[in-house]
Amino acid sequence: MMHTKPGLWIRCCISLAVLSLATPVFGQFAYVANQFSNDVSAYTINAATGALTPIPGSPFTAGVFPVSVAVDPTGKFAYVANQFSNDVSGFTINATTGVLTPISGSLSAAGAAPNSVVVDPTGKFAYVANAHSGNVSAYTINATTGTLTPIPGSPFAAGAAPNSVVVDPTGKFAYVANANSANVSAYTINAATGALTPIPGSPFAAGAAPFSVAVDPTARFAYVSNANSGNVSGYMINATMGVLTPIFGSPFAAGAGPLSVVVHPAGKFVYVANNSSANISGYTINATAGALTPIPGSPFTARAGPRSVTTTPRPR
Repeated sequence: MMHTKPGLWIRCCISLAVLSLATPVFGQFAYVANQFSNDVSAYTINAATGALTPIPGSPFTAGVFPVSVAVDPTGKFAYVANQFSNDVSGFTINATTGVLTPISGSLSAAGAAPNSVVVDPTGKFAYVANAHSGNVSAYTINATTGTLTPIPGSPFAAGAAPNSVVVDPTGKFAYVANANSANVSAYTINAATGALTPIPGSPFAAGAAPFSVAVDPTARFAYVSNANSGNVSGYMINATMGVLTPIFGSPFAAGAGPLSVVVHPAGKFVYVANNSSANISGYTINATAGALTPIPGSPFTARAGPRSVTTTPRPR
């Protein structure tokens, strides 16, 4: 059920964030954060069929109420945001078997209700959106051990109920969807330290209860699903400053309760999971302007309560 008051709505939907899925760079393994069993399921991926086979020893213990999982671009480390224990679990990934081994001192403190974790494209930094403390925890990643060390100045202020964090493909900018303040915080990333600096004009206005943010692979456009207004905000990204400018025609209509947005790795399409209308909105992206046009046949039928949408990566 959708609530019209964002503050009430965000608390409801956090409890419904059942799982997150991530795959290492070579696509050998898949990992799922299981919020109600406090662990991470691990699978090998059959390269021919895509079938998942549980990895021996799986599931692997995480913190309390794990809701998001990310793998570094080398496929060596996995990180899990634990919403109720306010920390991040770190694991090394066995390159042959996919087995997860806790990193020594792997529980790294985060803010209140960490709801999203991401690793930057260089694999040097990790960022966590803390929904109940209104900020973003930032860490450097030890390239040998995977240990997380807080970046000086962390946590960095965000809006109310930051629910999703993403780093653009260039590694220059980070964007955070603030569900209860109806905007998007934007930051430049210090390439040496990983520190976040607010971009001039940030935060940028979005719709009601922006819940998920994604950037296209060319780093020219950003899209935000607005859960309580049933649409998608689109922005052009200034390549130098990272400033967000609304795309002509934005916001673009979606279904009811859009909770997740993803850009296809070819940069041609956007997909949105509409939690309350049980379907998936699909769009083509105008390569010049970034505007979204519904794909014929959209929205596409899903099951009850679609919570997250993703696509397979571009072949390497």
